[in-house]
Amino acid sequence: MHPIQDRQIIEQIAELFKGFCDPTRVQILSLLAGRELCVTEIAEGTQVSQSAISHQLRLLKQMQLIKFRREGKNILYSLADDHVLTILQMGLEHVLE
Repeated sequence: MHPIQDRQIIEQIAELFKGFCDPTRVQILSLLAGRELCVTEIAEGTQVSQSAISHQLRLLKQMQLIKFRREGKNILYSLADDHVLTILQMGLEHVLE
């Protein structure tokens, strides 16, 4: 890999990794690996209040790490793309070594 010279790209990469610097956000991303969940399911899976989960989901959407779609009255959340899953998997492998 060559050194990254473009300041804008460097800032975008740093912003991307901010999404992984909070334990609750990492737990949310892990729960969303390979599936869609609503806020209630995410709150139950993390044992964090729905309002706190909503706040974290808003941040994760801004960071483009998750996406959502409406299904009737429900909003279902999922990982934005396979890159997010790859980053999670690589982080897990690194920590477990």
